[in-house]
Amino acid sequence: MVIPVHDVNPVRRTPWVTYALIAASVFVFLTTPGIAGSVAGGSDLAQLCHLQAFVDHYAAVPRELIHHQMLRLVPTGDVGVGPQGPGCVVAPPGYDKSPPLSVFTAMFLHGSWLHLLGNMLFLLIFGNNVEDRMGHIRFFLFYVVCGYAAGYGFALLNATSGEPLIGASGAIAGVLGAYIVLWPKARVWVLVPFLIFLPLRLPAWLVLGFWFVLQAVYSSGHAVTGAGTVAYAAHVVGFLAGMLLAWPLKPGTPPAPEPRGLLFGRRARPRHTW
Repeated sequence: MVIPVHDVNPVRRTPWVTYALIAASVFVFLTTPGIAGSVAGGSDLAQLCHLQAFVDHYAAVPRELIHHQMLRLVPTGDVGVGPQGPGCVVAPPGYDKSPPLSVFTAMFLHGSWLHLLGNMLFLLIFGNNVEDRMGHIRFFLFYVVCGYAAGYGFALLNATSGEPLIGASGAIAGVLGAYIVLWPKARVWVLVPFLIFLPLRLPAWLVLGFWFVLQAVYSSGHAVTGAGTVAYAAHVVGFLAGMLLAWPLKPGTPPAPEPRGLLFGRRARPRHTW
């Protein structure tokens, strides 16, 4: 994967919703029970069980979304000892959970710093322009709709799965889909890992198109979620939803500036300013 670091596409107004979504995601991550020990690799079994119970409570679970009912057994957060040794206790849920609402809460949950920072990087780079084009309220609604499309799309493809689905990736994929429709020729600074990180300035259609193709390829055989796995199918659905919703805005969208010069290293910087 290439790593985007900046796009050459100025905005007219401050992207307050984008900043608020990033702040909320970071806040939820830092206050998630047991996440600190899990990330540091020093959490004990009690912390892991507490974390698992919290995630299952607020994450979107495909089987719950499709059948609109909670799982029969869920982690309680307690530690018990079974035939195979100590583990996390599961029991009938002692709380009420709205499966549709869980899609929204799951958008703010992340399982690791890498998961969080990767999502927030893409949202920061590409979300500000989409928000600038749509306006604050419409952008927030767009973000949520893409997240729901990704969540339910993934659930339809994995209707029997009881694994929790977390992360803002589906909604952010929608942002990427909107960006590639509205500014396909905008230049994006990326770092390409090739022995060292090579700085390149590439058109958005190439950067985001390559990202989408990778998600589609991976989803063909790895459309699952859970610890250590990625819900690639949710990315594909979110991206397509974002493209579809942004298409009516394309005719009135001013084009991004097209810098001149080479597309590599320092000489890739524009020869004039805006």
